[in-house]
Amino acid sequence: MKWIVANIKWIMLVSGILTATMLFAAIAPDAALRSNFGHSLEGPLAELIVRNWGVLIGLIGAMLIYGAFDPPGRPFILTIAGLSKLAFIGLVLSVGRQYLGQQVRIAVVIDAIWVLVFATYLVGTRSPASAVSPSSPAGP
Repeated sequence: MKWIVANIKWIMLVSGILTATMLFAAIAPDAALRSNFGHSLEGPLAELIVRNWGVLIGLIGAMLIYGAFDPPGRPFILTIAGLSKLAFIGLVLSVGRQYLGQQVRIAVVIDAIWVLVFATYLVGTRSPASAVSPSSPAGP
């Protein structure tokens, strides 16, 4: 845990850069789908949705890169990035299992590792003063 806390800047940079590579989907939606899922969607609506998906994932990557240099923002950024990655993992495992034979399996495993690392950092930096003990008064 101490190693993760001490090296979170570099961890966030690596995670952010890897996550931001999904901007590829905004530029080449068909190629991104084929490389990750082995299939493609057709039509202008599918292209719009996949491009938007790529931009949103790219923004999560940009947030992680930004958070590497903004220690006060790290807890919020890591929480949002972790929840985003958990949502992706949950969706693939619940309704997209047929794609686990494709490249997306690697993304699921790597994202799960990032979620564990982010959670470890968040737990490791949680200040004891922010925890409410059962014997402390609830109000002012």
